[in-house]
Amino acid sequence: MRAAVRQAAGLCVMLLLAAPSAESQESRPRAREAGIRIGLMQPGPLNAITDVAGVEVGHSTIVLGDSVRTGVTAVLPHPGNLYLDKVRGAVVVRNGFGKLVGLSQVNELGQIETPILLTGTLSVFRVADALVDTLLVAEGMSDVRSINPVVGETNDGYLSDIRARPVQPEHVRAALRAAAPGPVEEGAVGAGTGTRALGWKGGIGTSSRQLPESAGGYTVGALVQTNYGGILTIAGVPVGRFVQADRPAPASRDDRDGGSVMIVIATDAPLAHRELERLAERAFAGIARTGSWMSHGSGDYAIAFSTHRGPLDAPGGELLSRLFVATAEAVEEAVVNSLFLATTTVGYRGHRAEGLPIAEVLEVMERHAP
Repeated sequence: MRAAVRQAAGLCVMLLLAAPSAESQESRPRAREAGIRIGLMQPGPLNAITDVAGVEVGHSTIVLGDSVRTGVTAVLPHPGNLYLDKVRGAVVVRNGFGKLVGLSQVNELGQIETPILLTGTLSVFRVADALVDTLLVAEGMSDVRSINPVVGETNDGYLSDIRARPVQPEHVRAALRAAAPGPVEEGAVGAGTGTRALGWKGGIGTSSRQLPESAGGYTVGALVQTNYGGILTIAGVPVGRFVQADRPAPASRDDRDGGSVMIVIATDAPLAHRELERLAERAFAGIARTGSWMSHGSGDYAIAFSTHRGPLDAPGGELLSRLFVATAEAVEEAVVNSLFLATTTVGYRGHRAEGLPIAEVLEVMERHAP
């Protein structure tokens, strides 16, 4: 896929980035590095969606002046041409206040045939168009007459001038080109550049869980774009009751009630569409554990896919239950990672989203741990 994107781009792309501030270079730990243990299962070596072999992630971050804080995040189920080598997939909608492009065909055919892209709400259509343009001119695609792009979004309009629709084709191609295996950059990057979650600066987060060899040794990985409301809860501790953002003005209701979340689940377990749909359902158990009540204005979507290429046997109930637990735990930790890695951001009209004060959070958790 990266080779196809380079061929299709045919130009040198320059991202429109502001000079990094001292704060953006601040070293912040992931939740597990800070001593927080979520759930009972063990993560993979990277504790990221890229622990599922073949999965790649790339970001394109757009920071312009004092008004644009947005970007694109790309998740590639494998590095080849997905249209020519599709993966099994499913999409679950928990609350449908959103604009996920490609949903109906994925669930009708049980397949995903393009990279999965995430961005801001009013840019989702431009991102989908750029993805189609890029794939149409890729090698082996000259006779293709239909492509189903999969593009999700959350609304970053508090910190970014969302009406400007700043995402351009070059940003889409940059995210695709940047997609790689290995560690995943988290926090205020890519599609998480301008998001807020649970009263704090949100962003991109990832985590994984690995089943023991006796249960097949399968891996489940999650990547989330966090931008939703609720009372922040970490490992069962209602942190949001005790830690409040130091804002120059009272928090708006949107901090508690609004926003959305996009969840991408990857696994190498041999699952068909129906099992992947059930796996995606469990992603929302992880979201609920972080304090969300999935409000009226929240668009809550989970996309699940399997990288398994061989024949399928009906998985037993015990295996499915373990995969369900892995999904809920990975999503919950991915959300916390998105908050731990996101730094304070000032954007559109001077709006400000505070980075989570990690030291204070850890103190609260020590005092109130169940």
